[in-house]
Amino acid sequence: MKTGNSVQVSRLLKGSVLAAFLAAAAIFAVMLEMEKKILGDYERGTIYVAAQEIPKGMSITEQNAEQFIRQENLDVTVIPKTALKSPQELERLVAKEGIDAGTLLTKGMFETQKEILKEMSSPVIAGFRAEDLFQVAGGVLRPGDRIHIYTVSETGLAGVIRENVFVESVFDGAGNAIAAGNTTSVAQRVNIYLDASEVERFYTELANGSLRVVKVCE
Repeated sequence: MKTGNSVQVSRLLKGSVLAAFLAAAAIFAVMLEMEKKILGDYERGTIYVAAQEIPKGMSITEQNAEQFIRQENLDVTVIPKTALKSPQELERLVAKEGIDAGTLLTKGMFETQKEILKEMSSPVIAGFRAEDLFQVAGGVLRPGDRIHIYTVSETGLAGVIRENVFVESVFDGAGNAIAAGNTTSVAQRVNIYLDASEVERFYTELANGSLRVVKVCE
């Protein structure tokens, strides 16, 4: 039979345990609210990352944007100033180098069409076939490549049509577009950007068989 003192001690112990439990619950609730407040104070920003590998020279278009790019939200304090943050910034971008999947995309990784054509007053697209030229790196050319176009004479190089010409698109023998990153298809037709003032000379020299094209290796 419990004595009066033991009953009192037992009651005190139970009360202490209950008080400690209630205090712990209260502290936990306060910490939870503080955590919610801290997390809620973070401002989130929209950024874009590579959904899969983006090959060098790949042009981002409305048709392939969902394939190569996905949207994510991050704390604005960790987003670099040069990050791509809006759909408008994604239009007609061309990858300067290959970009790994999951990479946060920044402006420095791409060229815009405006940058590519900045030295041309009236840019146009001119095309040629690989067989039109005695020597051409046509089989391995891909969109985004750069080429130098020369004229030649019997004594050697006679002049330059244009250097660092941007390859806009490439097609195989069946007329199918060859994408950047394709390492198996053989390019048979090539479209390039030229200034309108250069087109007449380009096709005249092409018809004379005096053009040579070399690929710029970077």
